[in-house]
Amino acid sequence: MTTLNEQTAIEQAARKRIKDSHALDGDVGRLARFYRGWASSYELDVGREGYCGPTVVAELASAVQTAYFANERAAIAILDAGCGTGLVGAQLNRLGFQLLDGFDLSEDMAGKARKSHVYRHVQGDVDLNGPLSDYSSATYDITVCCGVFTLGHVRPDALRELARVTRPDGFIIASTRKSYAEATSFEDEVRRLQDEDLLVTAQCLSNGRYLAEEGAHYWVFQVTHKANARTEKQL
Repeated sequence: MTTLNEQTAIEQAARKRIKDSHALDGDVGRLARFYRGWASSYELDVGREGYCGPTVVAELASAVQTAYFANERAAIAILDAGCGTGLVGAQLNRLGFQLLDGFDLSEDMAGKARKSHVYRHVQGDVDLNGPLSDYSSATYDITVCCGVFTLGHVRPDALRELARVTRPDGFIIASTRKSYAEATSFEDEVRRLQDEDLLVTAQCLSNGRYLAEEGAHYWVFQVTHKANARTEKQL
C-alpha cells in the first residue's frame, strides 16, 4: 500500500518530468533521449496531472466531422501529428473514427501507440520541425496535433507543413499551452498563414482545460484550396 508521503513523492516526480520536458529547446537528440526514458511512465504521469487535452481535441474533431463532412466518421482520414503513446487516437477511436495514422519523434512513444491497435500506421523518428517528406500533400481530412506546440518541442512554423498534408477544405485541430502561446510567435504564424490565404481560423477556444497546472488554447483551422494549389505548383 502506498503511503501519503510516497504518493506525494510520485506526484512531484511526475510534475518534474513534465516541467523538464519544456526545457529541451526543440533539440531532436535531447527530445528523443528524454522521451525514451519517459515512454513507460508517460501516461501515468500526465494522467495524475489531469491531462484532458486529448479528449478536447478528439471532441473538436467529432464536432468538425458532424458540421462539415458528408462522409461517415469511420471514413474520415485523420493524421495524429506527434501522437505520443496514442492518447488522442484512443479518444478518436472511442468516438467512431477508424482511419487513423500517427507519427512521433520518439520511436519508443510511437511503439506504445502501435500497441493500442487504434491506428492503421504509426511512424517513429519523425521530426515535425522539418519537412514531412514521407507524407503526401492533401492526404488527410483532419490533422490533429495535441501536446506538441509546447515549450521545448515544436516551432510555430510547423503549422505550414501540417496544412500541406491536409486536403482542401480539411481541418487542422491543435492545442497550444498558454505558456507556449505567450512565449512564442504562434499567433503571428497564424496571422501570416491567414494573410497568405492558406488557413482560415474556424474557431479558437481560449483558456480551456488542459493540465492541472496550466490551461491551453484549442485551435480549429480550415485549409484553403489556395494552400493546396500552391503546394502542387511548388512540387
